[in-house]
Amino acid sequence: MSYIEIILLALALSVDACVVSFSYGLVFNKNRLRNALALAFFTGMFQGLMPCLGYYLTSIIKNHIAPYANLIVFAIFVYLGIKFIIEAIHKKNVAPVCISIGCLFLIGIATSIDAFSAGISLSLYGNHILKPAILIALVTFVNSCLGFILGGRLKSMPSNYFEILAGIILVVLGVKALL
Repeated sequence: MSYIEIILLALALSVDACVVSFSYGLVFNKNRLRNALALAFFTGMFQGLMPCLGYYLTSIIKNHIAPYANLIVFAIFVYLGIKFIIEAIHKKNVAPVCISIGCLFLIGIATSIDAFSAGISLSLYGNHILKPAILIALVTFVNSCLGFILGGRLKSMPSNYFEILAGIILVVLGVKALL
């Protein structure tokens, strides 16, 4: 693959992370910079690592993980989406969504399963993996930050509606994974 194709691949792979970050940007009021960078770091890191895993484990993925990849993404996104919706309906004075290390790992995995498949494709194309993986990670980091910032800009509207919308977006991403 050419660098242009790899950049386009990186942009396509970063869309899920951008949408998730947008959803989180709608919800968070405190520690916005820290949360945006944490979310971008984890999504970018996993987007960079998963192609490497796919690249080196091409033969294993076909038999063990591929049949369940869509279900894993579905379960994670639906769980997070329902959590957003429930927390928006039952508003409390606690953090509106999960931003713990565990949740960040789940988000990183859920948004990067497609990148695992991309690593398989890169392996089959005969590309080296280091430069594409770094490029994918950087593009995802930037798009995740941009998504978070854009979500934060739309906060002037009633937040419960946006939190519910954010939950719906995550559920739709989960359902999309099954299609």
